[in-house]
Amino acid sequence: MAFLLASLVPAIALTYLAFVKTQQAMQAEIQQTLLVQAATVSADIDKMLFERFQNAITWSHLEVMQDIYVKDIDKRLSAFLTELKTGYQNVYRNLYCTDESGMIVASNKAAAIGTIPVSQQPWLHATLPGGRVVLDVPDGNTMNIRSSIPSKFGSGNLGELVLSFDWTQIFQILDQAAKDGRMVAILDHNGKVIAASRELRQQGLLMSRKFLPWLSNIPKSGVEIVDGSPLHTSRVIIGFDRSHGYENFSGLDWTTIVIQPLDQALQPIHRLAIIFLGFLLATIVIATWISLWVANNIARPIVALTAFTRRFINEKSLPPSPPVSSGEVGELTTTFVQMVEDLDQSRQHLVRASRFAVMGEMAAVMAHEIRTPLGILRSSSQMLKREPNISDEARELIGFIESETDRLNRLVSTMLDSTRPRLPSFQLTNVHAQIHNCILMLAAQIQTKMIQVEESLQSSDPYCECDAEQMTQVFLNLFMNALQVLPEHGKITVTSRSEPEKIIIEIADNGPGIAKEERDKIFDSFFHKREGGIGLGLAVVQQIVSAHGGNITVSESRWGGALFRISIPRKLSEQS
Repeated sequence: MAFLLASLVPAIALTYLAFVKTQQAMQAEIQQTLLVQAATVSADIDKMLFERFQNAITWSHLEVMQDIYVKDIDKRLSAFLTELKTGYQNVYRNLYCTDESGMIVASNKAAAIGTIPVSQQPWLHATLPGGRVVLDVPDGNTMNIRSSIPSKFGSGNLGELVLSFDWTQIFQILDQAAKDGRMVAILDHNGKVIAASRELRQQGLLMSRKFLPWLSNIPKSGVEIVDGSPLHTSRVIIGFDRSHGYENFSGLDWTTIVIQPLDQALQPIHRLAIIFLGFLLATIVIATWISLWVANNIARPIVALTAFTRRFINEKSLPPSPPVSSGEVGELTTTFVQMVEDLDQSRQHLVRASRFAVMGEMAAVMAHEIRTPLGILRSSSQMLKREPNISDEARELIGFIESETDRLNRLVSTMLDSTRPRLPSFQLTNVHAQIHNCILMLAAQIQTKMIQVEESLQSSDPYCECDAEQMTQVFLNLFMNALQVLPEHGKITVTSRSEPEKIIIEIADNGPGIAKEERDKIFDSFFHKREGGIGLGLAVVQQIVSAHGGNITVSESRWGGALFRISIPRKLSEQS
């Protein structure tokens, strides 16, 4: 229960805090997006209108406009207006010039020349450094931009240049900005909707003043949550930005508003709340499960570690390691098992050392007590051989004496070598060459039993610092052991490979192999399974390999026989 509370209370607190912070961040992001979008749309429209006003002022001051004075307007001036209309494609619906009486005297439409356009009420005016333009009230799809044509032949004006600007281009800008359920509108200084995105146009809000209450008592730009009754909804969030103008154009005091229903704007936050609630429920379920699991399993590693320790104490041998768990208990188990393994290894070293001590004492006694009578026996047998009248049976008995004295002498020498090994003399040696020489030394025995020996020495660097004589003794011992247990037509393989800072040699055969329960004892002194053996050869091999800073292990070959793996460092002379 304590663990459950310790898990749930922080989880609930962190989940709530994360939700609150995320909600605030998302709401601020939505508001900032609306504000930026309103400012962007307002800037785009100001720039577009500035370019149209500049066109009107610039074109009205061109020399070709003076053709109104010389009455040559149905040719050159009309052709000029037609070229402008074509060059600007869909920007203008119509371009025409009127004289002082208001009659169209030049137009891109030949049929309009000589007619008087429908009179429209001036709406706004804009002053730029090059002149002044007058704007008519938009009629839905068109807004006329008027610029006076000054006379160069006297004072006054010759007439007006009228640019019928395609107002639907403003609608297109608003439609592009109206995404993700948002609506965009432009309000003039009187709060009239002069342009709107598609959804607002479809609701018939164009040229209405329904949004006027939103603009009272608000700054030039910002974000507000207001009453959404004009859109038949409860609350809406709006981002608004009043025209800032463009370059030397001060703007028309229009306000761009981006509208999004509050419920729609908060939908991501509502979805986020559901996600956090699900996360909290999942956390509660997981924390409850973990609490139950810990309550049932936290003692299991301790019990297993206790049983492991008792078996080690009672059986005097290293039992299988207990399963390692995670966390501090797992670290304790790993460390404790490592300590027990080190103790067991130390115990084995002490046992081996005690055995070698006994062997040393025995070897010293045997060397003193046995070699002298053995020498006398051998000398006597050699003298008896020289007798001329000795029988064949006697000669055979003398041969037995010589062979047995030689065998006893080798036994004494082996025991002396195993108890008093010579320190290795390290020199850079080609291990591959040593292995090959050992195989050549045993060639007669290999041929006698018709043994197949395969060398697969693939180490890229066969050199290492070792005692060549002692390593030869290692390889000879392993090869001879294999030859002694293999039947005729047996198989021995020798492989090598390189590893960082060491070389690996493997000697495998297809003989009877070594049982798993005997592999830990195979390198112990006096342990042997072969008849006539004394169990010292592999003990000497292990001593030599250990003196070289390496190690030797035994396992099963791919044919079911024995596989000895030797690992020798490439450089050990300084450490030694």
